[in-house]
Amino acid sequence: MTYRIGAYVVDTRDDRIAQVVGEGELLVAVRQPGGGSVWEVPPSALRLATREDRNAAGLRPYLSGCAECVELDDAQQKAVGEDRSRAAAAARMHWIVTHGVATEGRR
Repeated sequence: MTYRIGAYVVDTRDDRIAQVVGEGELLVAVRQPGGGSVWEVPPSALRLATREDRNAAGLRPYLSGCAECVELDDAQQKAVGEDRSRAAAAARMHWIVTHGVATEGRR
């Protein structure tokens, strides 16, 4: 299985959450969310992180400590219909731009 750059995965060898930063022919390059050293993992030792994995790692916007994330998440929860779609897009864009979630190389 291949993983897009920026995807959150779990290294099942030590149950550690990571973010994909690159992919070679045999190994996937990952790092801890938010930075840190890069390590390589065989794709067979990775699985996509579940919502529960991401929440436990503090990767939900409202757990990031960012006041703007909290405001955008609140606005999204209160919005209805098309306004909710716009609010969700604004929250996503802020998360990508401000918190460095990679979008290049998506598959």
